[in-house]
This record gives sequence, structure tokens and C-alpha cells, in this order.
Amino acid sequence: MDPYQLVKAEIQTALDAASSLRSSYLRIRSTARVDSEELIHAREELKGALEALEGDLEELEGSVKIVEQSGARMFGLSEQELIARRKYVTSTQGLLKTMREEVNTLQGAVSNVHAPGHNRNVREDEQAEWARQEQQMLIQEQDRTLETISGTLNTLHAQAGLMGQELGEHNEMLHDLESATDRTESKLARAQKRMDYFLRKAEEARWTIHVLIAVLFLIVMLLLIL
Repeated sequence: MDPYQLVKAEIQTALDAASSLRSSYLRIRSTARVDSEELIHAREELKGALEALEGDLEELEGSVKIVEQSGARMFGLSEQELIARRKYVTSTQGLLKTMREEVNTLQGAVSNVHAPGHNRNVREDEQAEWARQEQQMLIQEQDRTLETISGTLNTLHAQAGLMGQELGEHNEMLHDLESATDRTESKLARAQKRMDYFLRKAEEARWTIHVLIAVLFLIVMLLLIL
């Protein structure tokens, strides 16, 4: 399997986990106190997940840059597949950046959750924002799924093209082998005809020698008698 697809699958799994952590963090933030240990733990856990994701994504982007610099065909990829890979890296980077900024800025917003006269409005705004962001995450997840399917189809198309090319080369080799076999059979047939001709001539020569010997024998006998 393509190493890119393996790393991408790992990143996607980690991204799904980070999305769950983010949802949990937003839920806790909407109800917990600013100094809540649960809230602090959720925030730190989400930050750690984002840091790990950013490191993995940098490695994935590095592999995409290598393909871009060397050319997609050198790695058996189509230009469409390369574009899809760059698009996935860029969109994921944007998503991580948004989540990172969200975590960093939400800490200040948390302090206003329990401010007098603002609790209800702030909480309603947070819940609406949470719902909007959840919807956005679902849409982005669907886009990534479609991009993955598109990339897989492009890869299969490229592989099918390579297989077709290899089959064509194999057919040419079989045709050449068949032609060589026909030529060899023709040469063997001619050689067999020559061998049969030589054998017939040798057989005729053998009988001729026998006749000559018999004639000479008769001549000698006649000479002795006379």
C-alpha cells in the first residue's frame, strides 16, 4: 500500500480523536468553572493531540513536496492525485490552525462564563457556536472522505494504466516468441528434409556399390574361366 495513504489514515484517525476531544472540551467549558480541573485537563489533552497532529502533518507535507519537486510520474501518480494530496494537506492544516486558535482564544472567553449578568447569553452563544462548529466539522469530514475516495480512484486509474501497458508489453513479447518459434519450426522442417535427402542418397549409393561389386566379381570369375 502507498505509504502516503497509511500516514494519511493515521492522521485521519488522530484528527477524529482530536475532534472528539474538542467537542468534549467545548461541552465542559460551557458548564464548568474557570478553575475546574476537568476543564484544564480537557484543554491540555486537546492541545497535546493538536501538537502530535501538527508533527505528523509536517511529515506528510514533506512527502508531498518531494513528489511535487520530482514529478508525479516518477512515483507512478497522476497530476490529479498529487493535487488531491496537496489539497488534503492544506485543508487539514487550516483545520488544525482553527482548532489551535480556538483553544488559545477560548481560555479568555471562559473567564466570562460566570460573569454577573452574562451567564445565560454567553452560554447560549457558546452552544450556538458549538453547534455551528460541529456542523462545520461534519462538512469538512465529508469533504475529506470524498477527497480520499477521489484519490483512491485516481490511484486505481493510474495502476490500471500501468497494468494495461505491462499487458501490452507482454503481448508483444508473446508475439515475438511465437514468431521465433515459427521460424525455428520452419528451420527444423528444412533440416529434416535435407537429412531425408541425404539418407536416400546414401541408401542409393550403398546399393550401387553392391551392384558394382557383384559385376566385378562376375568379370573376375569369367577371366579365370577363360
